[in-house]
Parts: sequence; structure tokens; C-alpha cells
Amino acid sequence: MLVAQHLRRRLKTLEDDGKLRGEVVLVPAANPIGLSQAIHGIPFGRFDLATGANFNRACKHVADDLKLTLEGQLGRDAQENVRVIRRHAAAALAGWLPANDSESLKKTLLQLAIDADIVLDLHCDNEAVMHVYTGTPLAGAVAPLASLLGARATLLAMAAGGEPFDEACSRLWWDLAAHFGERYPIPPACIAATVELRGEMDVDHELAQSDAEALLRFLALNGVIDCPHLKEAPLPPPLCAPTPLEAVEPILAPHAGILVYRQPLGAHLEAGVVVADLIDPITGDTTELRCTVAGVFFGRSVHRHVLRGMNVGKVAGRTAFRAGTLLSL
Repeated sequence: MLVAQHLRRRLKTLEDDGKLRGEVVLVPAANPIGLSQAIHGIPFGRFDLATGANFNRACKHVADDLKLTLEGQLGRDAQENVRVIRRHAAAALAGWLPANDSESLKKTLLQLAIDADIVLDLHCDNEAVMHVYTGTPLAGAVAPLASLLGARATLLAMAAGGEPFDEACSRLWWDLAAHFGERYPIPPACIAATVELRGEMDVDHELAQSDAEALLRFLALNGVIDCPHLKEAPLPPPLCAPTPLEAVEPILAPHAGILVYRQPLGAHLEAGVVVADLIDPITGDTTELRCTVAGVFFGRSVHRHVLRGMNVGKVAGRTAFRAGTLLSL
């Protein structure tokens, strides 16, 4: 949300100076329900306390509706197909009748984004280095964003599972392209990505200003902002190559205990390295938690006492080995 405040000021100045070449919809606080929730004085915004639903999962995926309504409506002009698909997507969302407040929020956000050329869903992890999630067909389009942000992992999937917000905006394009095949040209018309702005405690003006500037440069590269100094400056070298989300290894706690990390975030790990110690406070026994894949240690838990089964670390490997639901709940 702090990055959004820096973006607000910069975008207002750019608008006043006549530098905007497209519409920019900035949502400074996208989860008002979650922001209002607390348990014993501690904010609790990831899940809806009324339903248990994750606010960034179960977003309506309109592709299945559109497979029916678009029959006979498309042609050989790709850009006209994009316009038609966006109209049908908006109509599908308009006809969605939410069952609760959480779904109403998701509908509102999707209606702001479903027709966008670019959707950047800003998040942060527990403790993490900068990383980005996006669709496999968007790897090339998102590569400049990852470089500008200094991402340490760019994680790709055709379908991450769970229907996150960014996929609700982007995946419909390649789902429809696969469905209609060679009959109609359908490009991946929405560059959508979930940007994980490090961890919950990485909140300061210097970081936020740098991140906002990177996002503005990405918009300039895509013609949304008319600022030659933003567009023409050389890109920083990438800090990672894109890797499959299916190659991410979650490290789970086999029992409750005191968690002591032995590797820093951002470290490049070899398979078999001890990532953390997990100490049973009753017996004093220590379990060494090891990764089984080589990759970047990009995320970990903010908690130092954990329960059995908790995800305490994520390593971005290079070779896919998982399937199904790939994101944490």
C-alpha cells in the first residue's frame, strides 16, 4: 500500500503534465474487508473471517462462459477479437451474482481490471526477496518488469491453481486461444503479474519509491507514460531467469518447534543444503530441514515457533516436479 501512495503522487504529476497516454486505474487499498479484520488486536487480512476464503483465490474465471457466448462472434482480425472478448468478459462479470461480501469485493476488482492491457497485483510475502508470478505465455512481456524490480525469482505457470486474481485477468486469453484453435487469432492481450514486494516488514519510503519508479518505467516501456527518460534508460541486468512454478519446493515443518534459519533469503542453494533447524522445545532434539532441489531461497515464514505441517520456506528450482495447486492456500 505504501508503494501505491508513491505511485499516486507520481501519476498525479504525470497526469498534470500531460504525460499519460492511457488510463491508469490505481487501487490503493484493494482489500478493505481484510484490512478491517483483527484477532485479539492483531491484523488478519489474508482470509475472510466470515467464510474462510482467501481474498486472492477463487476469483471468477470467465473463460468457460466465453467459450459459449463467443461462438460465431470472432473473426480473422486479432485486435477486433480482443475487443469482442473484452466486451463478453465484462458482460460475464456483470451477470455474476456474488454470494457474500468477499465475492462482491472480487467482482468489483475484476470489473476494474478485466479489460486492461496490463494488470499488476501488488502483494508482499511473510519474509521474502522480490519475486514475481506470471503466466508462462507472458514470460517475455514480464521480463523487463522483473529486471526493473530486481526480482530474484520469476515464477511461471499456465495455471497456478486456486484461481488467483492475476490469472483471472490473463489466463482467459490462452484458454480461449486453445479452445478455438486456429479458427481465430487470439493473442495474450493482458500482461498480468502478481508482484511480491519482499516481506511484510519491508516497509520504508526508500524501498517504496524505488519500487514505484520501477513500475512507472515498465508502464513507460509499454507506452502508457510518455517519458523518454523512463523509457530509454537501459534496463538493469536481470538477477534471475524465469523458472516454472512447478519447480518451487515448499519446505514443511515435520513437527512443532523453534525455527532457526541457517540460510539467508536470496541465497542460491544446492540440493541437500540445511535451510533451517527445527528444535523440539520439550526434548531438545533438532531436525535439520533440507531442500531437495537446487535453487533460490526466496521466501520464508515470519514466525519462529511453528506447528507441524507449516510451510517455512520456498526454494525456486529449475526443473518442474510438482502439479496441481501450486500456490500456498
